[in-house]
Amino acid sequence: MAAQNNAPLPDGLDIAGYRIVKKIASGGFSIVYLAYDSEGNAVAIKEYLPSALALRQPGELVPVVAKPHLAVFRIGLKCFFEEGRALARIVHPNVVRVLNFFRAHDTVYMVMAYESGHSLQEHIARAAAKGSRPGEQFVRQVFTGVCAGLREVHANKLLHLDLKPANIYLRLDASPLLLDFGAARQTLHSDAPMLAPMYTPGFAAPELSTRGASLGPWTDIYSLGAAMLACMSCSTPQSVEARRAGDKLLEQLDKLVGRYSPELIDLVQACLALDPLARPQSVFAIQKALQAAPAKPLAAPSASVAAKAALQGEARGGWRGLVDRLGAIGRGQG
Repeated sequence: MAAQNNAPLPDGLDIAGYRIVKKIASGGFSIVYLAYDSEGNAVAIKEYLPSALALRQPGELVPVVAKPHLAVFRIGLKCFFEEGRALARIVHPNVVRVLNFFRAHDTVYMVMAYESGHSLQEHIARAAAKGSRPGEQFVRQVFTGVCAGLREVHANKLLHLDLKPANIYLRLDASPLLLDFGAARQTLHSDAPMLAPMYTPGFAAPELSTRGASLGPWTDIYSLGAAMLACMSCSTPQSVEARRAGDKLLEQLDKLVGRYSPELIDLVQACLALDPLARPQSVFAIQKALQAAPAKPLAAPSASVAAKAALQGEARGGWRGLVDRLGAIGRGQG
């Protein structure tokens, strides 16, 4: 994702009844601030400010948008505002709570509940620095919660479209919270194709870069699999372009044998199918698979031909069989 090159709002600024404390995050589309409301409650305020379209110099409040970019900026503004309104209807423990949204400084702001914790990306980095990896129980627990939140998002006719460890926030009790719906769009949104996509290589499904491709829950499911793989391997998955040139997914999965159960590895592989129809079509199905206990205890780590064969489905039912089973579950419930 593009870097944010705009000056943030100054610390201490009062805006629409909120007092800005400091900038806490930024990306190509927005800047996020820690702030306090009039009652002293901490909130996070997300400011729509696409760095490719708008420029704000230090000491200024209103960004400057060049005339050639104005139409696209306004379309993005409309999408951001509608997105805030849609998310405000969602009340779920695994989805960030949108409390308010307002216009100021020729842009739009989204006010969200603030909670203490850190991103899954930070958790993975800490584990890697210690030479360890998150355990299977942690992976299953976190992504079961992610699935619960994602199901609620899909039920409201929204897609996340930028699901990755940086956008999964872990509270102090390790329960997950879906953040940053900056790429989210209503499933059928006539303006969306006019906006330049800003997706994250390694986590973006192939259909996101294919003109005219159909997007749906299966698109977020690819990203879900990529996020699980990043958590288990402590590395960023290959981009779709790199996979098409020389797919190393089986190599990555083979290195996880012995550390994680065959069922969990198969689930990740199923989600990462390049063909959208070959993936599980329902987040509910993935959630059920994550909640199911592994059939056997973990074996000793191995990089043998037998292990590779097992991953490819030659020594057990394989991921296509898993997709069939998940499809059956998905047809039962969403």
